[in-house]
This record gives sequence, structure tokens and C-alpha cells, in this order.
Amino acid sequence: MEVNQLKQKSEQLRLNLINLIHSGRTGHTGGDLSVLNVLTVLYNRFLNVDPARPKMPERDRFVLSKGHCAEALYCVLCDKGFISQDELDQYGKDFAHLGGHPDVTIPGVEINTGALGHGLAAGVGMAIAAKMKKMPYKTYVVMGDGEQAEGSIYEAAMAANKYHLDNLVAIIDRNGLQISGSTEDVMPLENIRERWTAFGWDVKQMNGDNIDDIVSTIESIDFQNGKPHLLISKTTKGLGVSFMENVAKWHHGVPNEEQYQQALKELVKSEIFATA
Repeated sequence: MEVNQLKQKSEQLRLNLINLIHSGRTGHTGGDLSVLNVLTVLYNRFLNVDPARPKMPERDRFVLSKGHCAEALYCVLCDKGFISQDELDQYGKDFAHLGGHPDVTIPGVEINTGALGHGLAAGVGMAIAAKMKKMPYKTYVVMGDGEQAEGSIYEAAMAANKYHLDNLVAIIDRNGLQISGSTEDVMPLENIRERWTAFGWDVKQMNGDNIDDIVSTIESIDFQNGKPHLLISKTTKGLGVSFMENVAKWHHGVPNEEQYQQALKELVKSEIFATA
């Protein structure tokens, strides 16, 4: 998918996401909105996946380590045809299949996630398996920045360096906020780039709010350099809705009716809907 199409797709998915969270009355709205651009680009330009064959051996693997942002993933999976619109519409209802975190009963989901700090280790295992089987697939893992306080991440980081996993891409959604406030107040993370470089990773920074920069950064990855790859994706929590942007309470906030209507007004003023 071309960049302009990706921008349109992201705007449409942002609207779908707000509708989903409002109708389901649950969700991690702020982080969903900050990570949505990256998910849109991955699934519509880079990932080799097929909803008709969700378990094909040569598929690329994707792990949403920050599993609490399942709503963004569900919207993308529905758009790609992995899950139906009817199933998506049941989110938050009694006996719904889709839960608050992704699980392997959902087509397109590789592993249950949500216990923070575990996703990268699983991704390392998937990348090692590809090397052992001499298969071409790549593994992508999206982590939260608050999640970086988990020690298991750094055990996985060391293993990825040891086994030269240049088929592994980890992405940190660096929106600067977690449920209890600023990441730098809760548990300072900087300097992230220097830390991961010291672990032997190929580290790049990108503007996760900008589709052009996401595309160009991923396209610049050298998958033959013998190093695992880390992308520090600088994003805005609550991106696209003014009263949610950079506000910690929207980590797990759900809009009431008035807030929902305001969010819709702001989202439909975007370029895609203004020109439709």
C-alpha cells in the first residue's frame, strides 16, 4: 500500500477504534491511538500475512507485547479480514470472543499477551526458530515504554544479540506516559538509544505519529547485518483527539457520550473525511 493510502487507512481505523471503545465501554484509548499508525503500516505494507491462511508457515510473526492495546490490533485485524465485523461489534458484550488482551483463539494472533515484559522473549524464540529452520519470515514485536521497566526484556535483548537475530524487529511505542503518570517519573528510561545500542542492537528512532517516517525507517532496516533491530517510535498518547493527547488518565480512559461526540467531530475533520 502506498503512503497516501496508508494515511487514509490510518484515519479510517482511528475512527473505527473510537467507535469500538465507545460501544464496548472498555479499552486503553490513549495507547491504542498512539500505536495505531505503526500497526497500520506494518499490516498494510510490510507483514507477509494472509487472512485466508493465518497459520501459513512462511508468514511473518507479529507480537503485540503491550497487549492492553488490543482494541487497535482488533480494528486492524478486522480491516485485513482476519476477524469479521460482526465479531468486532460484539467487543465488550457478554460472551464476546474478543477479550481485553489478544489470545491465540483469535485468527492472526500468535501468542497470548498482556503480561508485560514477556512479548520480546517470545519474539526472540520465534526469530531463533526461523534461523534454525532456515525460513525467511521476520518477527516484529511492539512494546510499550512503561513496559521497559520489566527485567525480562533485557534478558531477551541479550539473547537476541547473542544469536544475531537480524530477522527480529522490536518497536517501542514511546508516548512517555503509563497508567500512573510520566514514565520518567515512575521509572526513568533514558537514554533508551544508548542502552539498546550497548546491548548490541541496531537502533533507529522514528516519528510514530508520521506515516512517511514510519515507512522510510522500516524500509531502511538492514536485515543482513547480523544485529537485532530496535525502533524507538516517538508518539503522542491519545493521538488525534485533542483532549486525550498527552493526558495520562486516558491510558485506560473510555469516553462518555459527550466526549465521544467531540472525538468524532475532531476525527472527521481530518483530511480523508474532509475530502470524501
